Amino acid sequence: MFIAPDGQARCDWAGVAPEFLHYHDTEWGFPIANDHQLFEKICLESFQSGLSWRTILEKRENFRHAFAGFDFRIVAEFGGAEVERLLGDSGIVRHRGKIEAAVNNARRAVELVDEGGSLAKYFWSYEPVDDKLAPPRAGSISSASVKLSKDLKIRGWKFLGPTTVFAFMQAIGLVNDHETECATRPLACAQRAHFVPPR
Repeated sequence: MFIAPDGQARCDWAGVAPEFLHYHDTEWGFPIANDHQLFEKICLESFQSGLSWRTILEKRENFRHAFAGFDFRIVAEFGGAEVERLLGDSGIVRHRGKIEAAVNNARRAVELVDEGGSLAKYFWSYEPVDDKLAPPRAGSISSASVKLSKDLKIRGWKFLGPTTVFAFMQAIGLVNDHETECATRPLACAQRAHFVPPR
């Protein structure tokens, strides 16, 4: 456990970098139902693959500017010129495959919303049964992340293997993986108790 400046315990990773504590205490593991926020989270987890989360967090505002606030209907209209612009943007991760995947995934997100009503409704349908009070997991994948990753692949989404999807599920509160002794865990539990997943 990491002992924060307030004297309370947090998940170990919250103490790795100065900017992690605020993200850990206010975002990670708290339930999200906003489609643009969900698209942002899944895109950033994809960009993070193989890199440090610190890199992504430091560049998050630049990513938001570069990808139109992660409005997937706007990003879905990006073409070759926009991809080249993004490849020249030093404020983001300039990886052609990941950039093209984000544009592709925006198009798939539009399809999914047109089909089912919202990204939130789709992603929250993968919430593990009886997970609200489940203990934190060891490891980097779960049966639910494997299942969701497979379905996304079938739907044409890219750069979203089960490890990346599991990190996304943790980040948006589909699972609460704050460590048992972490002072933020009960806060995330309380928000989840009052959160009604879209159906």
